[in-house]
Amino acid sequence: MTAIQMTPAERKEHRSSAHHLDPVVMIGGEGLTPAVQKEVDGALNAHGLIKVRVFSDDRAAREAMLATLADVLGAAPIQHIGKLIVLWRPIPPKEKTEREDRQPGPRTVKIVSFSKSGNHRATVKKVKVFGNERVAAGGQIKRSKQRVTSAKKKAQGQA
Repeated sequence: MTAIQMTPAERKEHRSSAHHLDPVVMIGGEGLTPAVQKEVDGALNAHGLIKVRVFSDDRAAREAMLATLADVLGAAPIQHIGKLIVLWRPIPPKEKTEREDRQPGPRTVKIVSFSKSGNHRATVKKVKVFGNERVAAGGQIKRSKQRVTSAKKKAQGQA
């Protein structure tokens, strides 16, 4: 991958957003190892904008690490100040997985029962109905049952 190219205005906006952040990844004496790259990649996936602290006194090595991380991970180098490096990459959209065994959730239903004489108000009762329940005609809550199918239809594969 190549590094993301940004305009100075976009870089300035990300630099101001990164001001209050603390370093998420620290690069020690071993330098830029595959484990560090994996950790930076995970942090970019989770946060998008991160700070990395490099414990090295060599400025050229720190600049090389910034360029390498930006190229390998497809991130944008935002800032390099002292021993801090700021990287940005857009957060990938999360995949929503639908469970097959998921049941419908509870819902609130109003049950209105009218008075027998026309002089009184109707009473309104709020009831929570779960996914396996239904409201019958009289306002009663009944559990749904599995539909009974004949053994003959099961054998034929129709049910």
